[in-house]
Amino acid sequence: MIVYGYFRSSASYRLRIALNLKGLAPEMRFVHLLKGEQHNPAYREVNPQGFVPYFIDGDFHLSQSMAIIEYLDETHAEPPLLPKAPKDRALVRQIAQIVACDIHPLNNTRILTYLSQDLKVTDQQKTEWYCRWIHDGFKVIEGLLEARKDRFCVGDSPTLADICLIPQVANAARFQCSMDPFPLISAVNQRALELPAFAAAHPLQQPDAE
Repeated sequence: MIVYGYFRSSASYRLRIALNLKGLAPEMRFVHLLKGEQHNPAYREVNPQGFVPYFIDGDFHLSQSMAIIEYLDETHAEPPLLPKAPKDRALVRQIAQIVACDIHPLNNTRILTYLSQDLKVTDQQKTEWYCRWIHDGFKVIEGLLEARKDRFCVGDSPTLADICLIPQVANAARFQCSMDPFPLISAVNQRALELPAFAAAHPLQQPDAE
């Protein structure tokens, strides 16, 4: 297995957690997004979309972190990242997609670069933009956690929901977005980071971290 990633990429962070939980150690190759390495012709030959992470398993190539994680869950059964019960499974996907579909796309590197370079927003305005979308999504997730009060997002062990949530909490910390309104999310984050699979996946623990 080969994984192309970037230490600060939320999607790469998700995949690192999933790989760690599954006990998998692929060859890691690094694409520095802020240096524009995703636009290099050599990388575009590997992944025409130019995003990270990008996953290679023999002759099988796959982009998009959610698709890669579900592929891993179906090819390496233990531990399962999606519950068996249909309602729990759907709730896990709901939380994961709030992060992956509603929050993350508005706050990824190319959007922030566009805000700064093309629209000429100030650093303060960029931070307000970033925190606005995190807070909107986290309000909904906090309510979902309140309704269940499980140890993790859904149940007593990590799932795809936690895999998506914890990198976004790290982003909130990096941009100094207040987590005061989200004590349940903060508690889940603390429990997750006590697990080696999550702790080792943290951006600052990666070989390409700066």
